[in-house]
Parts: sequence; structure tokens; C-alpha cells
Amino acid sequence: MRWLKPNLRSSIYGLLGNPVPPSDSILESGTEDIREAMLSVMGEAGPKHFPQITRRIRYANDIQALWYLRGDLMAALAAMHGEMAAREKIATISTLFHGLLPSGLGTRPSPLVG
Repeated sequence: MRWLKPNLRSSIYGLLGNPVPPSDSILESGTEDIREAMLSVMGEAGPKHFPQITRRIRYANDIQALWYLRGDLMAALAAMHGEMAAREKIATISTLFHGLLPSGLGTRPSPLVG
């Protein structure tokens, strides 16, 4: 009866418009690469000033959790380096998510950036 119960992840990707989800190995390596990039942009001062954000990034369960942590990371980076530098670092990290998320979770152009 397995054919009646599709894989939950495949179902979600199908509903959100991405018919072919990435393989588990690509997803796992991409997730770890993104996690390391997020932790590295915080630098040495980040974990001292923002231990909760560091912990949440380190222990995020999946790629979607890391995607949603970009806002918290942006706030921490803006507090440490200013908004423009934080925006540039987040944009670099956002490109790492390409092909790993369902299409519904991708970045959209902001009306605020002209």
C-alpha cells in the first residue's frame, strides 16, 4: 500500500511547484554549506553577542529552517555591522539556497530596493 502514501517531502515540493526535489545527499551537503556560511558571517563576535541565533542556526533541522533564520541573522548582522553590510551578506547567503528550496520559498524582488 506504499503507492497510496506518497513521500511527504515530494508532496510538498509538488504542491509548491518544484516537481523534482533535490536528492538527499545534495540537500544535506547544501544545508551544511549554508549553515557554515551563516555561522561564518557572524564572525567571532556574533556568538558572544547573539548566542541564541548562533544556537538556532547550528541546530536547525532542515533547509527551510535555515531559510527562515535569515531574518534573525540579518538583524544580528545589522546590529554588528550596519544594515548595508548585513544586506550584502544575506544576499550572498540567499544565493546558496538556489535549487534547494521549493519554488514557493524563493526570494522575491523587493519594492524597497530601487
